Amino acid sequence: MRCLVTGATGYIGGRLVPELLAAGHEVRVLARHPERLVDRTWIDRVEVVPGDATDPDAVRRALTGIDVAYYLLHSLLMGHDFEETERRMARLFGATARDCGIGRIVYLGALRPHDPAAPLSEHFRSRAEVGETLLLSGVPTIELRAAVIIGSGSVSFEIIRYLTERLPAMVTPRWLRTPTQPIAVRDVLYYLVRCADLPPELNRSFDIGGPTVTTYQGMIDGYARVAGLPRRVVVAVPVLTPRLSSRWVGLVTPVPRSIALPLVDGLTVPSVCEEHDIADWIPDPPAGLVPYERSVELALTKIRQDEVRTAWSSSSVPGAPSDPLPSDPDWSGGALFSDDRETVVDASPAALWKVIEGLGGDNGYYSWPLAWEVRGWMDRFSGGVGLARGRRDPERLRVGDPLDFWRVEERIPERLLRLRAEFRVPGLAWLELGIRQETDDRGRRVVTYTQRAIFHPKGAGGHAYWFSVAPFHGIVFGSMLRNIKRRAEALERGELDDPESLTPSA
Repeated sequence: MRCLVTGATGYIGGRLVPELLAAGHEVRVLARHPERLVDRTWIDRVEVVPGDATDPDAVRRALTGIDVAYYLLHSLLMGHDFEETERRMARLFGATARDCGIGRIVYLGALRPHDPAAPLSEHFRSRAEVGETLLLSGVPTIELRAAVIIGSGSVSFEIIRYLTERLPAMVTPRWLRTPTQPIAVRDVLYYLVRCADLPPELNRSFDIGGPTVTTYQGMIDGYARVAGLPRRVVVAVPVLTPRLSSRWVGLVTPVPRSIALPLVDGLTVPSVCEEHDIADWIPDPPAGLVPYERSVELALTKIRQDEVRTAWSSSSVPGAPSDPLPSDPDWSGGALFSDDRETVVDASPAALWKVIEGLGGDNGYYSWPLAWEVRGWMDRFSGGVGLARGRRDPERLRVGDPLDFWRVEERIPERLLRLRAEFRVPGLAWLELGIRQETDDRGRRVVTYTQRAIFHPKGAGGHAYWFSVAPFHGIVFGSMLRNIKRRAEALERGELDDPESLTPSA
């Protein structure tokens, strides 16, 4: 089938496109900012229609010749015309789809009470009206109503992640006790893809949710269990209004308040499935719907596999929808601290690489030996490996090699050496040493040495650890940068190492 995906630069849309391609469908995307799609691995396999969903001509170009249209447009920007903008977009899309003879519209909405008298926030009210507009458009429409979607990059999940990791104890609003039925992002995508094959006479909404009915406090407790954190102390109070709550969320998490406010405003209403009729048309996944804690585990898989680097240095698309995408917002993916430094080196990549690969063991870390020794003693005292392991080969490293209290995780000659910390630390840590080659405006080769110390904290203790050692990074990592540069340049000139010129205080 020929499928149109709107919102392809968003959280669900960006994950749906490769799923549709894998299912054998042809895909077209409507993108207001097509430049944001250039790094997607699937970009050469789809047709891109530039345009805004409020522009009738762009919408018609996008819908012409399409069999199934996925309506994933949604704005979380609050304003006096918020609902009106959503209303106009849905009406335009539905009417144009009808005129173009589209066979099916699939819309992902919000799970809400079926009782029309139930009070709804502006956000939920708008979501409901969009669904009703599309269902009445004259085009067979499937509205999937989901509550909290669990996956790295999902706004609701990121709020849960940051609250749990940063606060061992918290005073919270009463909405943390509101019942909800979260669903794993892979199950949402499973339903979305299969909606394309539903019979044309079907025109209705379906509740979709995972097998776990819990509360927002229950999700915090479950996240803590999966992440290996102590149970969080939560005290609910009645005085925090949704507006005050959104300010509180904005203070504790990096989620923008313009996004947090409409979401928090809707958390006071229970979001539990009242039917599972979709199973009559689309059977549950072969392995069953994913329980909440398992969905959290899947969302944290990259971290558990020590591959959190996909969030900062890899442009490859992760292998599962629960994984982070490079296009996800900068504030998603949990806290990730780094100390970034670089310097131009007057040496060849080969000379610079020889210095980098000589790191550790008897050569040390080219900066403040006493500081590294103290860190090794501290690690041994706490039950870690310390610096006693040294290195297997004095000149060459291999992936998997132990290196003092590091392990070689990635080695690309004359490009990158990544070390993963195996010393005792409340989180995960890496050290990246890289070489970048460029050509300047005059056609001259420029070799740059890059250095990154990266830390993914675990709980409040991890955050405290980073901020306690950060003041010393300028001394330790700054001198390391300078001395690696000086040693590489001396090696390039054919000079013997001069210990006096490479002292830790240099």
